[in-house]
This record gives sequence, C-alpha cells and structure tokens, in this order.
Amino acid sequence: MKPFFTDGVAPNRVLLMLPTQRDASLTSEVLARDGIVSTPCASPGELARELKRGAGAVFVCEELLAYGAHGVIADAVEQQPRWSDLPVLILTRDGGASPHLTRSMDQLGNVMLLERPLRLAALTSNVRTALRARERQYQIFRHLQELAEARDALAETARRKDEFLAMLGHELRNPLAPIRNALYLFGSETAVPPPERISLFGMMKRQVDHMVRLVDDLIDVSRISRGTIALRREPTDLATIIDNAVEQSRPLLDAGEHRLEIDLPGLPLPVDADPVRLIQVFGNLLNNAAKYTPPGGRITMSACVDGGNVRICVRDNGIGIEPEMLAHVFELFTQGRREAHRAQDGLGIGLTLVRSIVEMHGGSVSVTSEGRGRGSEFAVMLPLLETMGGSVPARRDSTEGDAGEPDRLRVLVVDDNVDSAQSMGMVLDLLGIENQVVFDGLAALDAVQTFRPDAVLLDIGMPGIDGYEVARRLRADPANARITLVALTGWSQVQDQRRSRDAGFDHHFSKPVDIGALQNLLTTLQPATAAV
Repeated sequence: MKPFFTDGVAPNRVLLMLPTQRDASLTSEVLARDGIVSTPCASPGELARELKRGAGAVFVCEELLAYGAHGVIADAVEQQPRWSDLPVLILTRDGGASPHLTRSMDQLGNVMLLERPLRLAALTSNVRTALRARERQYQIFRHLQELAEARDALAETARRKDEFLAMLGHELRNPLAPIRNALYLFGSETAVPPPERISLFGMMKRQVDHMVRLVDDLIDVSRISRGTIALRREPTDLATIIDNAVEQSRPLLDAGEHRLEIDLPGLPLPVDADPVRLIQVFGNLLNNAAKYTPPGGRITMSACVDGGNVRICVRDNGIGIEPEMLAHVFELFTQGRREAHRAQDGLGIGLTLVRSIVEMHGGSVSVTSEGRGRGSEFAVMLPLLETMGGSVPARRDSTEGDAGEPDRLRVLVVDDNVDSAQSMGMVLDLLGIENQVVFDGLAALDAVQTFRPDAVLLDIGMPGIDGYEVARRLRADPANARITLVALTGWSQVQDQRRSRDAGFDHHFSKPVDIGALQNLLTTLQPATAAV
C-alpha cells in the first residue's frame, strides 16, 4: 500500500492559504504556541505540491477558493485513497454563504466553517478537532498497511511451503526408485548373483541412510520450532568437534574428489557446547560445500579467535548464491536455484538447523557470496570459555546381452543418480532386454549414435543439459523418430507431465517406477531390426 505522505513530512501539519503573508505568519505563530505544525502556501501551485506531500488539514479563506484553491483541494480530495477524508477548514466572510462556499461544501466533503471574526481559542480548538479526526484516519491506514503486509507475508510463506513440499516429494522419490528396483530384483524368480546382491544391499543401505537423514532433519526442525530440543552442554575443545564433523562428511568430500584444507590455530578453543549438535552444524556446512561445488573443488575450513569468540569459516569455490537469496538462505522453506535439479541435494532445511543450533549456543552465523559461480563462505561465531572445565560406485555399462540377436529390444538408461541408473540396468538384464547405462545428457546423445536404442529411459533433472533438452535434441534429428522416449523422474505434477510431452517424450513415469507397468510398456515396443 502506497503511503499517503512523504517520509520526513509531519502527517499532522496544517496547510495555510490566507489572503496575505502576514495573515499566514500570524496564524502559524498562534498554532505553533499550541504545538500545531503548519505550512503557509503562497499560491495554488504551492498548495498542490504540499498536498501531494501530505497534510493533516487545510485552512483556507473563502475568497481564495475562487482563485484556484478550490480546484486544487477538490483534485486532492478526488484522488485521496479510500481511508482518507481530508479535513478542510474554511474561514468565511460575513453575510451568508456565497456560491463558491456552497460549491465547496458540496465537493470538498469534510468541510468545517469558521466565521469571521474568529477567536484564537476557536481557531486552535477547531484545528485540533480536525487533526484528531485525521489521526484516526492515519491509524486506520497503518492498520490496513499492517494487514496488507501480513497478507503478503502469509502468501509468501504459503508459496515457499508449497515449493518445499514439492521438493520433499521429489527428494523422497529419488531414493525410493533404486530401492524399489532392488526389491523387484530380490523378489524375482531368477536368483541374483552374489556380487550383484552385495552391490544391491550397499545401494539400498545408502539410499535408506539418505532418507533417514531427511527425516531426521525434519524432526529436528520441528523440535526446534516447538522449543522441545535441549542441549547437553559440556566444556569441549572445538578442534575435536571439527575433526568429527570432517569425518562425518568425508564420504561426500571423497565422492566429489574435493580438496579440503583445514587451518586451525595451535591453541585450545574451549567452548561450552553440545558436541553432537555442533558436529551436526559443521557437518551440514561441509556437506553443503561438497554438494554445491563441482567435482575436484577446493573447500577450506578455518578458525580464529576474535575477542572472546571463535570464528569458524567454511568456504568453497562452488556454484555460489544469488544476491537476492543471501538474506533468506537460513529461513525455513527457502532454497536457492538448484544446479539443474541436482540429485539428492536435500530439502534446504539444513541451514535452518545450523542457524537455530548456533543461536541456541549463544552464537551467530552469516553467509557471503559474490554471486552465481563465485563460491560462498559461511561464518559461525561462538563464545569461548575462559578455561576448559571440565563413495560413488564405478560407472557401469550394462551390455552383457547378446548384441548379435536381431530381435532383442535395446534400451538406453540415462540418470545422474548412479544407484537408480545401475539398478534399472540390472532390472532390464533380468527382463532379457539389452541395455546400456549412462549418467548425463551429453553421454546420452553420444550413446544414441553408437548404441542405437529402441527406447530411452531418461531422467529429467540432470546437471549440464537436462532431460528436456536431451529429448528436444533427439527429436530434432529425423533419424531418431522411431525411438520411444520415456521420462523416469521425481518431477510428477501435471505441469511436469505437460512439459515432458511438449519436449518430445512419449511416456512419463514417476519415480519410483512401477516395474510391472514399465515392463508392459516395453513389451509393446518392437526392436528396430524386427520393424524393418
């Protein structure tokens, strides 16, 4: 809602338009003695400018209404917002109402007539009455403004919550897909060989562990928001906490082949803290740095004493944070633009936990970033005690079937989630379908040229070029017209299905895919050699 008065202008001032400058000066002095602010206006143009800046009331003599004052005030009254009812005090002549006065009373609305000769007490009393009524209008305006801001805030919270719930569904679907594939394999009549059984067990454990972390984060956020979480504080050396956090994050750091550099001062850093919760804080920050930094990145973790506090910084040379997101990264249901829907990036609530836990320890956390692609730095400040009291599987191309058989269906699996892709390849092996597995869009485009698949099971959310772009590029080549494109994705809303259809997909399956339904679809397809 746009304010009715300009910042710096007293909203309860009285605008004066009187016959002479002396009249205006004397009236201003009288009103000032009673604590009332006034602004003399020497012309209709000046009155119009001051009205735009805001006024509590207008005090004008009757004879000046005919010389432009009436039109200026009438325009202001016409354009004022619905909450506003500008008081107009008119100093009248003797001898009854003139035509100008009658017209003013009809058009100006909230008019109060003051007859000459006017006693000073009557002047200040009537002006005060007008200003009190005006103040009630301002109170209504402020209340409406607060309601509008609250409505906008609720709408923004609802929007962010809807986005969060959609992301939650996506994040839960991703680990469920390889788990469902593995269960299908274990439940099939054909025995799974021991090496693959061990691989499937490892994959299922990783995915279940990921889901457990998601649920744990949700529970922690709920407990913190309800104030039911309690810290188990004890005097602890911060170096020990950092060592444990690094060990906890080591799998993600190693998977991304990141170089981690740690710089700690060569002296004890005693803090009164819950070690488990602070390990969670620094583990989250390291995990974020690992996930949002391209492979082979550089991550630094340093600590220094700052007065009676210790400052711990985690910096990376990753994708960075957009300037408009910096003020919101610690808020619940807020997440910046993802890197092409990166798989298993989490729910974006880890930083909310970080801030909450740090503040429960009497500290603070901040973030800086020079923008997209420029990396980011998170800094945690914690009070010091004066004394101490007390890994990604190797790439697999499933091409073990007999490629020489002309009647075997050929299916290309494309998914940047390695577990999901490899387990789907195992399922296709079990179904007797020749297949190849790749893990990104560019590799998929190359594989189509060499493998010549009959169908492509294509994930949508992938780094680099996503599934939509892969589908568009394939459909742009007439040589690929016979290929059936099947979307296998965690993005499953109506608009996602519409978008996949527009990109050239023939079918859209939501993760975790129903293997029976997928098998039924594949059995309807003919190998290219059989179709010739």
